[in-house]
Formats: sequence, C-alpha cells, structure tokens
Amino acid sequence: MGSDKAHAGAALTDGARQSLAEEAYAAIKQKIITLEFTPGAYLNVAVVINALGIGRTPVHQAVRRLAHEGMIEIMPRKGMIVKPVSLQDALAIAEVRLLNEAYCARLAAQNAGAKDVAALERILERAGRAAEAGDTEAMMLADRDFHCAISGIAGNQVLADILRNLHERSLRFWFISLHQPKHQAEVTKEHADILQAIKDHDADGADRAMCRHIESFRNTIKGSV
Repeated sequence: MGSDKAHAGAALTDGARQSLAEEAYAAIKQKIITLEFTPGAYLNVAVVINALGIGRTPVHQAVRRLAHEGMIEIMPRKGMIVKPVSLQDALAIAEVRLLNEAYCARLAAQNAGAKDVAALERILERAGRAAEAGDTEAMMLADRDFHCAISGIAGNQVLADILRNLHERSLRFWFISLHQPKHQAEVTKEHADILQAIKDHDADGADRAMCRHIESFRNTIKGSV
C-alpha cells in the first residue's frame, strides 16, 4: 500500500513538472513570436526564470524544446540567444508550404461539410474583429487556426502534421508581415477567397487561392525581413 502511495506521489510530481515545463515553453515562445524577445537577443536564464516565476528545471526543458524547434540557439558555456529571423528560412518555409498547403486546400474543398465551413467562418469572423481592433497577435493566431482547420478538414493526418510544424515555424514571420495594414487587408481578402472555394467544393479554385495567399505572404516577407 505504501509503495502504491509512493508511486502515485511520484506520478503527481512528474505531472506537475511537465505542466510547468509546458507553461514555460508557451510563455517563452509567445515572447519570441511577438518579438518581445527580439531576434538575436541574448537571453539570461536567471532573468527568464524570475520573469516567468517558474523554476530552473522547467525553464531549461522549455529552452531545449525551443532550441529543437529552431527558435533559440544554445551557445555552450555562453548562454542562449533568440535565433535571428532569416529571410532564407522564411522563403524556404514558404516554398514548402506552397507545395503542400495548396494540395491540402484542394483536399479540404473535396471533403468539407457544412460544419467545417461554419467553423472556418467563425475563425475568419474572429480574424476580422482582431483586424478592426488592430490586434496583430490575435490576427496571427486566427490565421494559424484557419490554416490548421483546413489541414484537419483535408483528412490526411501526415499532411496535417507537416503543415502544423511549418505553421509554428512561420509564426514570427506572420507577426512581422501582419504589422503592415496593407497586408492585413490582403490577407482578409485571400482568406475569404479560400473559404469560398472550399464552400463551393471547387478544388482547383481552392488550390489557386491558397497559392495566391502564400505567394502574397512570401512577397511581403521579402520586403520586411
């Protein structure tokens, strides 16, 4: 009985540690994505720990995860820096998205039901409210949710996993591009075109609309990074 209690206690402790590591990961990542932690900036672990109010071990776990995702670079015996924003990386991500996400939109147009379309409409309504309020962060998250929802509708989990990774790696670039009012208006129109093609079950139209959207993102990034 005592052994069972010990195991239960250990499990709770592990769960609590994991929860804190997730909290630290989300908090640091958000600061990187929204450029509060600026590209190329040195991050002092002690300062990050104090700012988050989370212990050293969960923060180190979060940092290792973010390093694996390419957002932080760990410098042996020197500390860590926020990985600089690279135009080459942005264009490479856009190129892979262009190939995969256009096909994903095609599948979504073939598979979408009324509930799927309604879910996409709700996301774009949220994006519209964020644009009106000038809330770039909320717009960025709505854009991500819109693309992730299309991945889910497509019905190919392998493709969805690939695109989810690309979307996460694109977030800083989205945040930069969406600061431009002209691009905000373009994104709103492009999203509406994608949604209409999916709603009409127009696979070719969805493919073309998604290509235009990603090309627009790529061209904006070229002038921003």
